[in-house]
Amino acid sequence: MASRSGSFVRNLAPTVHVQAVGAKLGPNGVSLVSTGFADLDKVLGGGIPVGGILMIMEDIEAPHHLLLLRYFMAQGLVHDQPLLYASPLTSPQAFLGTLPGVVQAKDDKSEIEGSPKHTKGENLRIAWQYRKYFNENQSIETHKFQQPELAPFSRTAKSSSFGGGLTGNKYEFCSNFDLRKPMERSLLNAINVECVNLQAISDLSVFHERCTSFLSKLSRAQGGISQIGRIAIQSFCAPQCRHSNLDWEMLSFLKSLRAVLRVSNAVAMITFPSSFLTPLFCTRWQHLADIVLSVKAIPDEDKELASLLTDYQDMVGFVHVHKMACINTQVPTILEANTYSLKLLHKRIVVLERLNQAPVDASSGESYGTVAAAPLCSRSANGSVLDF
Repeated sequence: MASRSGSFVRNLAPTVHVQAVGAKLGPNGVSLVSTGFADLDKVLGGGIPVGGILMIMEDIEAPHHLLLLRYFMAQGLVHDQPLLYASPLTSPQAFLGTLPGVVQAKDDKSEIEGSPKHTKGENLRIAWQYRKYFNENQSIETHKFQQPELAPFSRTAKSSSFGGGLTGNKYEFCSNFDLRKPMERSLLNAINVECVNLQAISDLSVFHERCTSFLSKLSRAQGGISQIGRIAIQSFCAPQCRHSNLDWEMLSFLKSLRAVLRVSNAVAMITFPSSFLTPLFCTRWQHLADIVLSVKAIPDEDKELASLLTDYQDMVGFVHVHKMACINTQVPTILEANTYSLKLLHKRIVVLERLNQAPVDASSGESYGTVAAAPLCSRSANGSVLDF
């Protein structure tokens, strides 16, 4: 009797890793590149998979998406990676002058990270009435709070990853940027930077050919140590663009771009105002992306929200994770939190933190702002708010 065999055949071929400056080995045999924002890299499990697309849904009330786009582009220029930047701005080259510079001096880095506000934001949140008893153990609790996989990347880890050690690049996997410091002019004048004005493009096939030509130089078939390219598209369906009402054409462009990226040593970050898309096409766009984020501004003087969250005065917005990359695996990534606060410290450094509820008043057992905190708690049979 012949043996029965299934149609499933396991692929035992070794996974080919991308060896390039600015790339490191991630889980499931995937190579990762940094977003330029260390805290966002931790949330995403190390960075953006090579060949993947990260989409950001914009908030029309605040330009927080431009902050993430600047980090993404600046990190690519620091690693001398080819960059294709497309924007509805009249002069996309002018946006390059707003990219932040790298903090190279150790003293400046320690001054930023060791400031009281930064330490307060990174340490474990505990009720205010108990803080005086845990000052000496605060560093230990902070170490327990951070998971091993979310630990910051260090220069000593370069030997085990495809980082700057391959070609002697002096920058680490994810650099520290200062928003008040402009990027070096020598990096901005690089010959591997291309800028595209989306307002001048009426036919997306022309833009597709431009992207295909850019990615053809980064094919994985070349083998060996190669470069990682970056594509940054700002406000893809903005009203000032001629193709803003061509829903199916834009969808076809994204599908084609994803297909070419899958066989290229490149990553893409695309921001778009989701409010200008129909819910159907907005959902289709999210399915085409590997990572989907959304940014939202904080309302001015929201007293109800301020009573619920700690360090509300330092927050400038929220970042919500809608979708995580799932490449070479069928196991989805489950995050401990999906919404994070975006904080600006000393007007020069941005941090991303999990939301924390305001401390509880020990005398009454209720958090500050009882009216605002009541909807978050369940109610017992007699209608009273449960105490935590």
